[in-house]
Amino acid sequence: METKISKIKGYELLDASSGERLERWGNAILIRPDPQVIWQTPKDLSYWNNADARYVRSSSGGGTWQVQSGKNLSQVVKYENLQFLTKPMNFKHMGLFPEQEANWERIDKVIRTARRPVSLLNLFGYTGAASLVAAKAGAKVCHVDAARGMVNWGKENAKLSGIEHLPIRWIVDDCTKFVKRERGRGNKYDIIVLDPPSYGKSPGNEFWRLEEDIYSLLELLKELLSENFLMLIFNLYTTGFGIGVVRYLLQATIGSKFACKVNVEENGLRVKSSGLILPCGFSGICVRHAGQKETEHDRT
Repeated sequence: METKISKIKGYELLDASSGERLERWGNAILIRPDPQVIWQTPKDLSYWNNADARYVRSSSGGGTWQVQSGKNLSQVVKYENLQFLTKPMNFKHMGLFPEQEANWERIDKVIRTARRPVSLLNLFGYTGAASLVAAKAGAKVCHVDAARGMVNWGKENAKLSGIEHLPIRWIVDDCTKFVKRERGRGNKYDIIVLDPPSYGKSPGNEFWRLEEDIYSLLELLKELLSENFLMLIFNLYTTGFGIGVVRYLLQATIGSKFACKVNVEENGLRVKSSGLILPCGFSGICVRHAGQKETEHDRT
């Protein structure tokens, strides 16, 4: 897990204890639950007692934000020359996952060093951070998410960043259905990024369950990768899956067609109070180089 200095401006993980994160988003101090935080270290920072908002889980599922009166929690967080609007959502999210910074850097570098036109498909694209990074680096981007509100939020981030003129197709659709249509159309992509939830439901009432659906989706995606594709990134937050599961999934699907190198990295955020790293899921990265011969050795 990388521990280099973050380029994100406006976000800090101040502390983590007893199942909660203490964070700064712009000028707002928030407390959010995190199942990974099983330690019970002292909550010495005064912010724990006077945060601007706290997300409290409900015994019946979900939860609510308890907000200090008159506090504006909508804030702008910056990464390089891009800007992202963040605000509290019903399921404790803020509209941005700062732990994805390493992947944003990876996407930017691969596109800029490709020295050829690059097309990128961002599935379960959320509010568009990876899409904006890719477009800014010079790629032609297709962004897909089943939630219209998330797609509109992504468009707002593009406008806020001054790159709304760049080639990003904003698609509201069920990701699996979209991929099947793209396969039928014969469309190919040099980079695919997918960030699927553990479960969800599209506007057309199609249910997504990660454990049941991810293998078949990856099988479809290998048909959408161009012959000399550059990279596929698969992000996974489900706590029940480990590094070996991610690696096996990618080798059994993408690796069954292409000779590609598979690397799995743990994502994380540095906790300011301790200097330690809070784990935040995994990223599986498949990389294929043009002209690489397919051999059984390369697939392992």
